[in-house]
Amino acid sequence: MFLLDYLDHTIKKLRSQAANSLTIVNLSLGSFAILFVMKNELNLSLLLIFLAALADRFDGMVARKLQIESELGKQLDSMCDIISFGIAPALLLYQSILSHFGAAGSIVTICYIACGALRLARFNITENTGYFTGLPITAAGCLLTLSYLGVPYLPSHFYMFLIIVLACLMISTFKLKKV
Repeated sequence: MFLLDYLDHTIKKLRSQAANSLTIVNLSLGSFAILFVMKNELNLSLLLIFLAALADRFDGMVARKLQIESELGKQLDSMCDIISFGIAPALLLYQSILSHFGAAGSIVTICYIACGALRLARFNITENTGYFTGLPITAAGCLLTLSYLGVPYLPSHFYMFLIIVLACLMISTFKLKKV
């Protein structure tokens, strides 16, 4: 009997941490993406950011499916998202193209990260209405990361424009239905 109670307790505990574990996978992949940007392995960084997006997509699904949504999970998800979809994509684009613009490239990179942080903070203090206010950082980060594939083909000024537009969209007040 004792063993069955222990196993039941352990399974409940593991179940309660399933979504948070996926969120930590998101964080880990985003952190590795940053480390690979620092080693100038940009293609690998791109792949890791997209894998982080998959982990991010599934953590919320798992939390809802298992009915284990929590305030801790919401805060943890935002902390991880700023790494994986704020800092990692911004550094990927900075390293590949924006650094050529000197101080201006640095400023727009930091501006994108700051707008992402503001977007996440606003999300964390608002009620869940079924709509996002502004572009979610996950979408902005994935678009920015995807744009890296165009670096050999698109003019460098396009990236200055893109990162500013994505930053503004994140802090804008338009409503976007959650999917």
